[in-house]
Amino acid sequence: MNTQALYAGSFDPFTIGHWSVVDRALRIFDRVIIAIGENADKNAFWPLEKRLDHIRSVYKDNARVGVISYSGLTADTARHTGCTHLLRGVRSSVDFEYERTLADANRNISGLETVLLYTLPEYAFVSSSLVRDLMRHGHSAEQFLPHIH
Repeated sequence: MNTQALYAGSFDPFTIGHWSVVDRALRIFDRVIIAIGENADKNAFWPLEKRLDHIRSVYKDNARVGVISYSGLTADTARHTGCTHLLRGVRSSVDFEYERTLADANRNISGLETVLLYTLPEYAFVSSSLVRDLMRHGHSAEQFLPHIH
């Protein structure tokens, strides 16, 4: 069976925490599609095209990872792309409760199961918000971004 997971988020920017979730998910799934949600209500730090280009650069040599953007419901995008599961990363118990609610809703409307992967302890403090804040204040955030090969 070909298993494919949709990993959706704003990824503004895509951090080493996100990278770690994808890396570990590839041990479970045949393919992971990273889907950047377009949200007109959010003011993105990095424009959509820059986020797409950055993530595609990280995975340019890995045919098992796809990178797309989407608007609308995540469950609809997952079905449209042939995904069998949704993938989410969890950094804390607060994240868990939020993700559980989303997983229940997505299962109810689409029948798709959500697989939650806990962030590795060394990345638990890394968030896109932290990285954006560092960059806004002129600090390097390179150590929190995946290396581009």
